[in-house]
Amino acid sequence: MRKKWQWKFFVVLVVLLLGLTACSSNSTNNKDNKNQTAQKEDISKFPMTVKNDGKIVDGVLKYGLVSDTPFEGTLNYALYTGTFDSEILQFFDESLFRTNGDYEITNDGAATYELSDDKKTITIKIKDNVKWHDGEPVKAEDLEYAYLVIGHKDYTGVRYGDALIQDIVGMEEYHSGKADKISGIKVIDDKTLTITWKHANPSVLTGIWAYPLPKHYLKDVPIKDLAKSDKIRKNPIGFGPFKVKKIVPGESVEFVRNDDYWAGKPNLKGVILKVVSPQVVLQALKKGEIDIAEFPTDQYVNAKGTKNIQFVGKIDLAYNYIGFKLGHWDAKKQENVMDNPKFQNKKLRQAMAYAINNKEVADRLYHGLRFPATTLIPPSFPGYHDKNAKGYTYDPEKAKKLLDEAGYKDVDGDGFREDPNGKKFTINFLSMSGGDIAEPLAKFYMQCWKDVGLNVQLVDGRLAEFNSFYDMVEKDNPKVDVFAAAWYTGTDVDPYGLYGRDVMFNYSRWVNEKNDELLEKGHSEQAFDKEYRKKIYNEWQALMNEEVPVIPTLYRSIIYAVNNRVKNFTVDPSSKLTWKDVGVTSEKPEVAQ
Repeated sequence: MRKKWQWKFFVVLVVLLLGLTACSSNSTNNKDNKNQTAQKEDISKFPMTVKNDGKIVDGVLKYGLVSDTPFEGTLNYALYTGTFDSEILQFFDESLFRTNGDYEITNDGAATYELSDDKKTITIKIKDNVKWHDGEPVKAEDLEYAYLVIGHKDYTGVRYGDALIQDIVGMEEYHSGKADKISGIKVIDDKTLTITWKHANPSVLTGIWAYPLPKHYLKDVPIKDLAKSDKIRKNPIGFGPFKVKKIVPGESVEFVRNDDYWAGKPNLKGVILKVVSPQVVLQALKKGEIDIAEFPTDQYVNAKGTKNIQFVGKIDLAYNYIGFKLGHWDAKKQENVMDNPKFQNKKLRQAMAYAINNKEVADRLYHGLRFPATTLIPPSFPGYHDKNAKGYTYDPEKAKKLLDEAGYKDVDGDGFREDPNGKKFTINFLSMSGGDIAEPLAKFYMQCWKDVGLNVQLVDGRLAEFNSFYDMVEKDNPKVDVFAAAWYTGTDVDPYGLYGRDVMFNYSRWVNEKNDELLEKGHSEQAFDKEYRKKIYNEWQALMNEEVPVIPTLYRSIIYAVNNRVKNFTVDPSSKLTWKDVGVTSEKPEVAQ
């Protein structure tokens, strides 16, 4: 599953803001920078599970959703696109499968599976005690219905771009309207179904779609209207450990315990989730107004040592990037078309990559808790991340040389380069709001590009709010030439769902035959051999670094701040602890003295 990630930028010391007014790293030897370097953190040294030996009491947990904007409220896994909605979904809905430390599905969840000898057919059997929140059993037809929704021509979401979904036998015929069922999905009985693919794909173990939809509850809503319906936005149901009791749109959600949860009665009586501004999240944690929040990494240095909270963290399944708008999405053909001539010269794209000083951003703003990205497969996939890839290190002289070679030269002496035809060349840069340093950071990147002679301006002269930002990116707004964003990769290493020719999430709209070939090999039957798959993905990472349809900028650490009264909260992917196990050991949260 993929999620859009907002860039979250927050308050830092004034000295850092001043340090970002220019791209040059000449200040790296000054005293202030030495102090900052001394505060660099190592995410590998963070614990992944909170420590609490107390006895769990029957309490309510308060969860802070850290955002400077309201959540969108599309509360369904098949339909949502924003990360904030996914933070809400985790409490009341879930996949049928649990996963191990390598993100591979296991038989420990609400369903078990068996893969055929040719690895093209999976048999899924839902356990007998799995029920929707309205008491109806979760059935095989509910999982089939999820695929029928995602594959339907009226579906308004983005999940259809997944290679595993498209490759199901009969999916193409169903999607085009030539069939009213998906022939490769067969309901055997109330609890059992099979899914058959045209090709064996190793991503079945890490990327299979296993989020059923309550057919009995949603079937009367036209598929084209599902995302906006009250049954999704106001009264959603799932089969997770908590039930939705009350939603204040964009602001908060109140959950109550699901006593009939298939894995047993949850420890918490309920959860209250509310949106908390990044500017006040630390104070909210100190006062005990919230118990858990994903914590802004750039605030960590000022927050560590706070007595009433613990920090847990790990390298995240995510990366920041800067993308080039190279074309548009052809909705009729359901594919990307690379027809924007402005950035077709890869030397221009390479030059813009070399011009950026990612290390300075990582060290001075995030104290090492974000670090320069070198490829589009993050180190959270250690078996496939190419550790030898150098990526684009800061080299403004090389950037200038590449621009000269590409014909971008300052012919009128105004300090900015013209295009190869001698015409004014302005780059329109879309960047997102999100805290006090969002604007300084956008200006920092623009200054980096200005230092090599490129004239870069913010789209509409200002930062874009989260929802309008992605509206412009997804709809290929012609105002946008370059955009700064981030991806949560999900647990499947296969990058097809982000960079495939026929997937909407390929926001740069880059298409390339070698890319097609490598992505196809990466999820072929042969790729069940992990060494082969690693070789293919190393080739793919090298190709993407050479062609640069997007510039990977920073890998991310994810940190949670947790009140000392919380027990059994973890970010360890190998742990079997879930939200059902999380509890509190006192009725009231600890407060900082």
